[in-house]
Parts: sequence; structure tokens; C-alpha cells
Amino acid sequence: MKQYGLFIDGKWLETEKTCEVLNKATGKVAATISIAEKQEVTAAVDAAEKALKTEKIAPYRRYEILMKASNLLMERQEEVATALCIEVGKPMKDAMAEVARAKQTLILSAEEAKSMTGEMVPIQGAPNCENRLAYTKRVPLGIVCAITPFNFPLNLACHKLGPALAVGNAVIYKPATTTPLSAVLLCEIFSEAGLPAGYLNLLTGSGSTLGALLTEEQRIRLYSFTGSPAVGKGLLKAAGFRRVALELGSNSANIVHKDADVKKVAELCAKYAFVNAGQVCISCQRVYVHQDIYEDFCAKAVAFTEKMIFGDPADLKTDVGPMISEKEAIRAQEWVEEAVKAGAKVLTGGTREGVWLKPTILTNTKSEMKVICQEIFAPVFSIIPYNDIEDAIAQVNDSMYGLQAGVFTNALDIAHLCIEKLEVGGVIINDGATFRMDNMPYGGVKESGIGREGPAYAVKEMTEEKLIVFNL
Repeated sequence: MKQYGLFIDGKWLETEKTCEVLNKATGKVAATISIAEKQEVTAAVDAAEKALKTEKIAPYRRYEILMKASNLLMERQEEVATALCIEVGKPMKDAMAEVARAKQTLILSAEEAKSMTGEMVPIQGAPNCENRLAYTKRVPLGIVCAITPFNFPLNLACHKLGPALAVGNAVIYKPATTTPLSAVLLCEIFSEAGLPAGYLNLLTGSGSTLGALLTEEQRIRLYSFTGSPAVGKGLLKAAGFRRVALELGSNSANIVHKDADVKKVAELCAKYAFVNAGQVCISCQRVYVHQDIYEDFCAKAVAFTEKMIFGDPADLKTDVGPMISEKEAIRAQEWVEEAVKAGAKVLTGGTREGVWLKPTILTNTKSEMKVICQEIFAPVFSIIPYNDIEDAIAQVNDSMYGLQAGVFTNALDIAHLCIEKLEVGGVIINDGATFRMDNMPYGGVKESGIGREGPAYAVKEMTEEKLIVFNL
């Protein structure tokens, strides 16, 4: 069994305290990982601070490093995908796709290293300023702390590390405790790509313990976090005057109007609901379907779901694998059973064996049920009929979340109404709420978070705008 260490100041460091990393499909120990404590946190921040002071990296060099890292990542695609398959339980074909996406995220970040710029300020338009010239430039914040989740541990890490490094920041990288293997490989890749020591430091261990230690470290200027609203709110409070970027999840909704292609949309919604065992922030969780096509939609969604291959994530044919832990699978099953006791109906699925929760479709659900009003983060979605589009919009908005929503219609007036009235960070017309490309601004409103991901947008969060004025 392999033991992995921390990565601090360009060196690998093993500690006495370790924790086990499980193969999520088998429950067997796949590796052990070192646990960081206060002295390692201090050492990592010291290393980042020293690197920023002693080894400045020119923008084009940052571009070269990120591009090389993207190429090295693809050279090791199968190795990294295997790590994702083991530590997440992600089907191998989805793991391979995540590596390919991460490559694109690093390429997008590399381009930002070359193109980051400020703007001219029309100061001569102000009284008595005809002899002045003003412009802005963007400068790095300094030390950025990246805290990543278990569901897309590689690509979401690249969405934080890539932009931060592109604009000249140093990074303290804290992956989810359950999925540190891909983080180790990513640090190896950046080191091989020529990133100077101290610019990337990996700390692994308990989220609550390390979270407290990291927020106490006043030299960190930005915390970029993806995870639960409860943890995000705590981080926001602890950060004080320092910057925070939060992506906190959703109970994503889709509206399917009566003019939609029923078979195509039903199958797409089911696919989006069950990808990564439903453990996706924008997973299809609520589908509001016009009454005229409701019965047909339900039948076609069930037919597609029951053809999906559920099983061993290492098999390239598998569509749906295990959840991240038995604890989470039990929680999700309890939510389903609670909904059924309150009147919901299971169209398919609903059963569990260990970490394996069968893809589940519910109807007759109510807005107050946990499977509707909270983020289930499991392979479960509900189909709800509607007659009036205004009512469907109101039901989508009846949520503490607002990340993305999908709208399926060929009617321009319906699409425009949804664009104007849906309270979300992104409205996707004729595709699901689950649609995401790595170059688009991604983020939400309400308790779905603060700030936007996507390298071109994240770099603005990770830099300061400095004003320069010349008195000519």
C-alpha cells in the first residue's frame, strides 16, 4: 500500500499522522495520506510567502508552465483517471472525460497569463485634468487558499489553481479528505512542468481542523471554496476583511414546456440526474414538466433510466457508480423514504446496498420535502407537473439556492420570460441546468455562492486593480 505525503516548498513531506483513502467501490484501503497540522500549515504559508518575494515568474513563463502542465496531464490521463475512479467511485469513462476537461481548464488559464490587462481611465474628462493620464493594472493578491470538493477533485482544483497561478499568486491547496490522490498527481505534474518551489503547496487532512488553521493564517488573501453552504458561511465569517469566493451547490431545476422534444429531453434529464451518481452541484434534481406531456415524459425517463448500466466504475461501460460513502447513501435513501411516507411515489429505483443507491425517479413530491427543497447530492430526481409557466417559474424560485436552471422550449416568449424571472446565476435554454463549459462564468445567487468560476472571470477575483495617475 502506498503512502502519500504533503507537498511543501517543492518537497514531499510525510507526517506521523495519516488517514486512509478508500476505494469507494470496494471499501478497501487504496492508500494512506499524511495529515497536516499547525506546523505544516505555517510551513506551507512560509514557503508561499518566500516564493512570492524571491522568485517572481514573468507572465509568459506562467503561460509556459500552465501549458506544459496541461500536456503532462493528458500524457498521464489514464493514471489520473484511475485515481479518480478509485477515490471518487467515478465511472472510468467519466473520469477520463474529467481529465480532458481539466486540460482545457489549464489551457484557458494559461491564456489569461498572457492577456491580463487593466484599462484606460478617462480622467481628462474631469475638470482641470487635461494634463493627467490614468490607467489601471491588475496585480496578484499574494497567497490564495484553494479548498476543493470530492465530486470533481481534479477539474475543480484546476479551476482554482490555474487562474491563481496564471496571474502570479501562490497557492495553498486543500483537497477533500476523501479524494487526495488526484491532488498528489496534480502537484507532481506542476512540479514537473517547472513551477518554482513554494508556488503550490498541498495540505491534506481533516477539513474542519485544517479549515480553522487556514483561516487563522492572516497572510492568506483569498479563500476559494467549493462545498456545502454551512461550511461556506463559516469560512465567510472567519475570513473577515479578506476575499472569499464560494460555490455552494444547488437543487437545480429544469422547466420542460409542452413544445419540447419529450423523448430527447426526458433522456437528457435522466442522464444529467445520474452522472457521477448525482453528486454534482448542478445535477438535475427538480424537473417541472407541462401537464400535456407529463405522463409521456415520466414513461420515457423511466425507460431510459432502467437501461443505464449501474455497477463497477472501473468498467468502461458503466454509467452510474457508487456514492462517495455509505453514510451519504443512507442519508439519501432516508430522504427518499421520508418523501414516500409523505405521499411521493417511486417510479424506479429507491433501493440501496451499501454505497450503491439505485438511480431513482420520484413523482408526487411537494416543495417542503427534503428531496425538493434541499440538495440531495445523490442519484435521485423528481418530476413535477405544471399548467401555467408563471407557476413553474415560481416553483423554481421557491428555493434558498440559485445556481443554474434549464429551460426546454421553442417558444421565444416563454424562453425570454424565464430568462427575465428565474432567480439563478445561469439560465440554459434548450439544455439542462447541468450544462457547463469551462470557459463560461459559473456561479450562483442566494445560498449558491459568491463570485464566478471560469478562468477569465476567476482571475478578476484573484487580482487587485491598481490605479496609476500621471501628472504630465
